[in-house]
Amino acid sequence: MSITMNPSRFAVRFIAGTAAVVFILGASMVSAGTGKAAAVAERDDIVATFSIVGHDPKTGELGIAVASRFFTVGNVVPWAKAGVGAVATQAYANTSFGWRGLELLQMGLTPQEVKDVLIRYDDDPTRRQFGVVDAEGRSATYTGDGCTAWAGGRAGAHYAVQGNILAGEAVVIAMEKAFLETEGTLADRLYAALLAGEAAGGDSRGKQSAALLVVKEGAGYGGYTDRAVDIRVDDHPEPFKELGRILKIGQMNYAWNEAWTLFTTGKWAEALAPMERTAKLAPDYAEVFYDLACIRLANDDRPGALGALEKALALNPKLVNQALKDDDLRGLRGDPEFNRITGSAGH
Repeated sequence: MSITMNPSRFAVRFIAGTAAVVFILGASMVSAGTGKAAAVAERDDIVATFSIVGHDPKTGELGIAVASRFFTVGNVVPWAKAGVGAVATQAYANTSFGWRGLELLQMGLTPQEVKDVLIRYDDDPTRRQFGVVDAEGRSATYTGDGCTAWAGGRAGAHYAVQGNILAGEAVVIAMEKAFLETEGTLADRLYAALLAGEAAGGDSRGKQSAALLVVKEGAGYGGYTDRAVDIRVDDHPEPFKELGRILKIGQMNYAWNEAWTLFTTGKWAEALAPMERTAKLAPDYAEVFYDLACIRLANDDRPGALGALEKALALNPKLVNQALKDDDLRGLRGDPEFNRITGSAGH
């Protein structure tokens, strides 16, 4: 079987389904890349960082967490696609490793094969560092000899950890341990790994930015994208604390998106559990309890719907006008308790 892609990017040929790969780079990429290598060598803004790429075999989620003394590290390092894999590219980062790595995974290469291909045809492989995990949990990590010390990584089933300009090897060891031992969602485990890395010394230059990305098929708003959690702290004196604060909201929004997508597609019973979970994660969000009222009512829980609606209106009285007109709450109109909660006359 052979697969040929746009020659201005690259072409890959699988021979008899084996790992034998021919990677053909367009002439324009080679010539431009050589110039970029020289320019990069003169720059001091290396994406010195520590990152973890992970996979949850129970949920199918893939994700990356990263932190650095570098502005907006989340705009450079993390790349992921649901059902395919995740890549973290850093050090003197070749950002094309992100999308190229994902395309190679989608073609059927293993993370180790992806690593070999990217290194073989890069213009400056000694300065690259990256980690790859695929949707089966296979992983690989790479650190070039030219990366600034301390630099290295660790990889195992469902994860790859890597970092450069670190306080020492203890950083990646602590991250690996935290990921393997932490309970909870993939996002929880990735974040725990970041905290452990920072506690072990982190980036030897300090801290500035952090990011966390989790993907799952249909997990984005309305089910149209795979972005389950996509959060970044671009420039902050305490990026780990700020990322943790935003993560709580991101986890809530993930559950909320799941619930509302199920509800709007008529899967009312399936929508109830993630909506109840959302309410527990966001006890002060009026709109969450408003949607909980709608979903409880669709599941024939009239008292529960009224209770959720009362809390929603107590948190945000402006929602009363929506409640009086919303078809999703039509089944409550005329109920004396609904009239009391909304202050309406029942007509």
